[in-house]
Amino acid sequence: MNAYGAWIIGLAVFYTALLIVLGNIVRRKATSGEGYWVGGRNFKPWMVFVCITGLFSGSSFISILELSYLKGISAGWYGIAEMLHVLIIALLLIGTFRKRMMVTVSGLIGDTFGRMAMGVAGAITAFTFPMWSVATALSFASAVSVFTNIPITLSVAFAAVLLLIYLQAGGMWSVVTTQTANTIMFFVMFIIGTIAFFINPGIDGIKHLAAAKPAMFSATNVGLQVIISWFATFLINVLLAQAAFQMALSCRTPEEGRKGMMMAFGANIFFVFFGVLFGLAAAAVVPGGTRGMVEVPRYLATVLPAPVVGLFFLGIWACALGWGASCQFSGATSLGRDVTGAINPALTDKQKVTYTKWSLVVLTGEMIILAFLRSEQAAWWNVFAWTLRNGATFAPVVAALFWPLATKRATAVSLATGFLAGLSWYAMGHWDPVKFFLNVHPVFFGMSVNMLTMLAVTLTEKAGSYKVGGQLSAIRKNIAMAVTLMGGLSVVAIVTGFNWLFTKGLLGLAGFLVVAAIFILTISVTTPVENKKDVKSLKFQEA
Repeated sequence: MNAYGAWIIGLAVFYTALLIVLGNIVRRKATSGEGYWVGGRNFKPWMVFVCITGLFSGSSFISILELSYLKGISAGWYGIAEMLHVLIIALLLIGTFRKRMMVTVSGLIGDTFGRMAMGVAGAITAFTFPMWSVATALSFASAVSVFTNIPITLSVAFAAVLLLIYLQAGGMWSVVTTQTANTIMFFVMFIIGTIAFFINPGIDGIKHLAAAKPAMFSATNVGLQVIISWFATFLINVLLAQAAFQMALSCRTPEEGRKGMMMAFGANIFFVFFGVLFGLAAAAVVPGGTRGMVEVPRYLATVLPAPVVGLFFLGIWACALGWGASCQFSGATSLGRDVTGAINPALTDKQKVTYTKWSLVVLTGEMIILAFLRSEQAAWWNVFAWTLRNGATFAPVVAALFWPLATKRATAVSLATGFLAGLSWYAMGHWDPVKFFLNVHPVFFGMSVNMLTMLAVTLTEKAGSYKVGGQLSAIRKNIAMAVTLMGGLSVVAIVTGFNWLFTKGLLGLAGFLVVAAIFILTISVTTPVENKKDVKSLKFQEA
């Protein structure tokens, strides 16, 4: 370990100790279930701001920094897609979910469709969150390994245990306290990185890079299909972003939660800009590498002294912790609150809090195991998590919010079939994180099966007790027309551009849009028959 490594590790240990102290200070605020899971619904806008910034902006910065070294400014689209994701949640969903007093997505499913659905959804949700945590932790660990002899897996284990220690104390209050400290470190990191940039390569160095590698300054250098996939992923995730909901819904009012998210939306501009800038700077000074998170520390070591580089990487550490803490805590909430509540509905909130703390231990163990199983491909765990969680829970969440016809049996079957379909499709692609079976992303296949199953079982089970059309509201009519247009255009695109879509890896997305259009159209035009007279009338019309 050289001087740079010693400073990075030393500062990380000091920062870690500080977080543990802060986490224990707020322990007294988390005495009840609501206090532990959602901060007693007492968060102010700035608290929501630091939570969402630590959750999304920090992880986006790592992804953009990594990719901009290789692909240039086009990596910024990842952050823009994430910003759109936050904006939609803030403008359209906070009010609805706050009125329902929602804590978790799996809890929302359980409130509508019963204990079995809640237990299954909670288990799937809980055990996928550590996969996202380990993916970001692996990226950070690869950067640390440049200056130290610490194995990547050991770095991830250290991060996992740290998350366990300070989350145990105050739950959501520990999260907001930690995210406040992380947000401060983000901006310290930006200042240090900017100083390094002006020392070398400076503006002239970037101009030279543009002349030598003009593709680095192409808006689509990363690939059009990749950019489209980013936006599609974040848009799909709007209804399933449990960790973000849990933070924003800890607010005192929906308006304050919305304000905090809008503040986070604006702050993310800095993360996109500086992520791209620092990646380009590293590409100009230390070209030829294959990993941005490896080359950026090497670049910084050429222009800054060890203590300052250590401070910069304390910001990267904060990014990893900001994402990991949110994921681990939200996953533990689903496991400790929803799964145990499904198994034994007689449990008190106090008992569920205890189980949530034990769930943190379980998910910590899972995170460490995952790092040992596949430490060389951080992206693999992201794909696996998206496939399992989204493939299972997308249709049940939409049905819980917008389709009163949906049944408990349809929900249970759709959870199982969506999960298994996505898992099977990934397996047929030999578990490759990039090259999928038939060039179709497994999450699109899983979610399509998930929606079709929900429709088929519900419409069969409720045959004769619903009507199609009738006096639909203007909103329902507009939605029906919009999704019909979307589905029609997708069908035309598939028919006329099948080969292009297949080659670009967009065929799965196009097929998913067709299925989603059918799913949303059905929800829009079907309504329950209100009474027995209406049922008799409906049966007469069918005859």
